Amino acid sequence: MNTQYLHKQLATWYGSNHRILPWRETSDPYRIWLSEIILQQTRVAQGYDYYLRFIERFPDVMSLAAASEDEVMLLWQGLGYYSRARNLHKAAREVAERYGGVFPPDYAAVRALSGVGDYTAAAVCSFAWNMPYAVVDGNVYRLLSRLTDDDTPIDTTNGRKRFQALADRLLDPANPRLHNQTMMELGALVCTPQNPQCSLCPIVSLCKAEAAGTAALLPVKGKSAPLKDRYLTYIIYKSSNHTLLCQRHGKDIWQHLYEFPLLESDRLLEADELGLSPLWQADFVHILSHQRLHARFFLASVASLPQRDGTFPVAWSSLSDYALSRLTLRALETLPLDL
Repeated sequence: MNTQYLHKQLATWYGSNHRILPWRETSDPYRIWLSEIILQQTRVAQGYDYYLRFIERFPDVMSLAAASEDEVMLLWQGLGYYSRARNLHKAAREVAERYGGVFPPDYAAVRALSGVGDYTAAAVCSFAWNMPYAVVDGNVYRLLSRLTDDDTPIDTTNGRKRFQALADRLLDPANPRLHNQTMMELGALVCTPQNPQCSLCPIVSLCKAEAAGTAALLPVKGKSAPLKDRYLTYIIYKSSNHTLLCQRHGKDIWQHLYEFPLLESDRLLEADELGLSPLWQADFVHILSHQRLHARFFLASVASLPQRDGTFPVAWSSLSDYALSRLTLRALETLPLDL
């Protein structure tokens, strides 16, 4: 492949077509790292406002390191994949403790931070310091598989190694920052998952999938494991202006987030099984990456809140002070206001 032509075409296209995004207008490794963590598993349109809110509240890594986990989780609420937020907070403390609040301009040191993988380390090092590390995210996987008409599954060990090696070979050593940003942007805006706009692609003459008519079939992914079904029955106790919450612990979904008292079983429970005459009931199906959650919520009016292990009373007006799971938020959004 003519890499010199590739680099020239990409640079020209990027200059006229890239989106203006705040994390691209800086070489601050903290802000670049923050944006990369937020944008994992998250579209730019959704992550944009979260990034601005985090920067406003935590303008540097030391302020993030000094925050409580509850505050970080509350600010993250709604983004999902909450392990990212916990690792974000943990990594900030690592930078504060190990490096005095200054991100180390070293790939191995950045890669060793909590929640940082090969892609994020390459992104931080190339975008902040113009280091020659090729980034391979979902957009780049798609672009590379089509460019070479390669049907190796991208979510396999062999596929990851294969496409990373290809990205390394194609990297522009003179300007890795620009090259990486262009590859990602081209994948996001032109080489899209459905209906790629091949006529607008600056490197379409190099694309083997376009020539073969196979672009729509790429990239290939391996077979996903079937979703695990779980059945969750929640009780929202209402006593005057208070309710009960509990915090999730252990290595499970929504670790450290808050929710209403829960009973998990092999099916959804009925109100009479729980001795309830609920004011309101709602069922939801909530899909996570590897799980399908069947959830039922009951609203029960009680004279006084019951004593249940692991729960604590909260004023209704204070619920917004707690980082709640998206499923819990869905139930609250549905709850009639006049009950």
